[in-house]
Amino acid sequence: MRPRISVLTLGVDDLDRSLRFYREGLGLKSEGIVGTEFEHGAVAFLPLDGGLLLALYLRKEIAWDAQLPQGPSSSTEFTIAHNVKSREEVDEVMSQAQRAGARVAKRAGPTFWGGYAGYFQDPDGHLWEVAWNPQLLPADPA
Repeated sequence: MRPRISVLTLGVDDLDRSLRFYREGLGLKSEGIVGTEFEHGAVAFLPLDGGLLLALYLRKEIAWDAQLPQGPSSSTEFTIAHNVKSREEVDEVMSQAQRAGARVAKRAGPTFWGGYAGYFQDPDGHLWEVAWNPQLLPADPA
């Protein structure tokens, strides 16, 4: 297996609400919900830097597609980290997320590892860390 991820799919309970949060609230680009002509196909794709796609797909449809029972959601199973170039940018992104309807789980502040970070939850409880880490500064997009 090659060490790469091409699509990160978040299971959501309300596709329209989640798309509004990411597209209108956080400013991510999307062509909207596609695949509605298929019984279990409605999905929204949001292209990210580096060729990664963020997909929003109903939790019940993920369970159906994987042939697994739908379990309870948990905000602490994984996090999505968004590294930025400064402490000020952490505060800006956290404020933007809160204005978009995110719940701030942990206000941004100094970290034990020498950086600066905070956490917010999207409308479905997915946990995002916004961090400035002087050892992992993001590259500028090409």
